[in-house]
Amino acid sequence: MADKLAGGIQIRNLYKIFGPNARDYVDSVKAGLSKTQLLENHGHVLGLRDINLDIPAGSIQVIMGLSGSGKSTLIRHINRLIDPTAGEVLVDGVDVVKMDQSKLREFRRAQTAMVFQKFALLPHRNVLENVLYGLEIRGRSRTESVNIAMRWIERVGLKGFEKRYPNQLSGGMQQRVGLARALTMDAPVLLMDEAYSALDPLIRMDMQSVLLDLQKEIRKTIVFITHDLDEALRLGDQIAILRDGCMIQQGTRQDIVLRPADEYVENFVRQVNRGKVVSVESVMKPVKPSVQLSERMIKAEMTIEEAIQLVGSAPDVDFTVVNAAGQPVGYTNLGQLAGALVNSHPSKPDSAFPAPPVRSIADARHLK
Repeated sequence: MADKLAGGIQIRNLYKIFGPNARDYVDSVKAGLSKTQLLENHGHVLGLRDINLDIPAGSIQVIMGLSGSGKSTLIRHINRLIDPTAGEVLVDGVDVVKMDQSKLREFRRAQTAMVFQKFALLPHRNVLENVLYGLEIRGRSRTESVNIAMRWIERVGLKGFEKRYPNQLSGGMQQRVGLARALTMDAPVLLMDEAYSALDPLIRMDMQSVLLDLQKEIRKTIVFITHDLDEALRLGDQIAILRDGCMIQQGTRQDIVLRPADEYVENFVRQVNRGKVVSVESVMKPVKPSVQLSERMIKAEMTIEEAIQLVGSAPDVDFTVVNAAGQPVGYTNLGQLAGALVNSHPSKPDSAFPAPPVRSIADARHLK
């Protein structure tokens, strides 16, 4: 039996209020005191309200939100850079909130690593020295540290640059250094706070590919903060959307695209290329005894876009959909797949005056 992955995270009833008497207002917030009322009447700021989130070990959890939504506040609770006003943060069943300073220090060193938006590299240290910095703090031998660091420098595509300094590197290369530095720590939880937001679009996509390729090997629990919907849909096994410190919706990328919780989320996903996100399994017709299944087969986990490329050569044929074990689970055809791309919400026709396109949360500020 395979070893159980470490790094599962459960966040329970998490509240964060900023201000000198924060705990005095928890019950009022639980009773319905709004963020605006808390600020105007009591001079305190509501950061997070009743956040509950389960992050399976070895998965990528994306957290999205506008500026001020609480996403960076939330990720900083996981390694307790911010103390909650109320609630629990469990990593592998251990409540980080209850750790004393000694246990917290060891937890941060051994259980978590962080990649920052602004790279946070030490300018007086070259690539190699930056990458092995965390191992030095742990007290690892120089020879062992260099071997580990060089392995990850090569894995992120920086072999040959180990003697360069940060000011000699592009933004994308600097972020690769930050990623390599985090990976050398071999922590089960990797926290990435807007890690790619400062990068140009092409470099950003390249770094997304690097992360996805690495994740197949490392299988870390990755918590990734972003404001960009396309990035969230590409990276996230699960996506959580915050607004004003509250969790609006959480689920898989298909949950977000196919079943938006409210108009706010629906406006984000209205212009999403569903063909790149939605799987065949989500739109196929289930197997029925009366249906003669075709010998032509496609996989259930394929995206609609991938499936259309295969079924396009036989537009009038029903293809059998099979699961990972090769068992028939349904059937579909070109017409059904194409229809799924057009009809974004079959049970709820689009308005005659749809909302303007939204490609990222930043585009949606005027929709609040």
